[in-house]
Amino acid sequence: MRNPLTTAMAASAFAAALIASGNARAVTKTIALPPDGVQLTASPLPGYAKAQTNCVACHSAEYMLYQPPNAARPYWEAMVKRMKAVFKAPLDDSDIPDIVDYLARTYGNEKGK
Repeated sequence: MRNPLTTAMAASAFAAALIASGNARAVTKTIALPPDGVQLTASPLPGYAKAQTNCVACHSAEYMLYQPPNAARPYWEAMVKRMKAVFKAPLDDSDIPDIVDYLARTYGNEKGK
């Protein structure tokens, strides 16, 4: 029976030697994503452009439609902050209030205000 640590070390050494010798070949892979069927709801609110730049860079705008339509502002704020903290969304803290305002007023219980 082989020692897993020894096997792993041997595999790492082999990979390092292969790379050093120039025999390693990178394989380019491409994926085709389906087109987005839903776009963010257009708005003159400053958060709309910020959501266009930040939110749909990682997920479809359709995600907003799966949120509770009666969600209050604190819900949207928690969701945006969660995207930054948990999923590492590259949001500037200064943009969060505008994005939350857009989401609450466009998709939440402040719709039409």
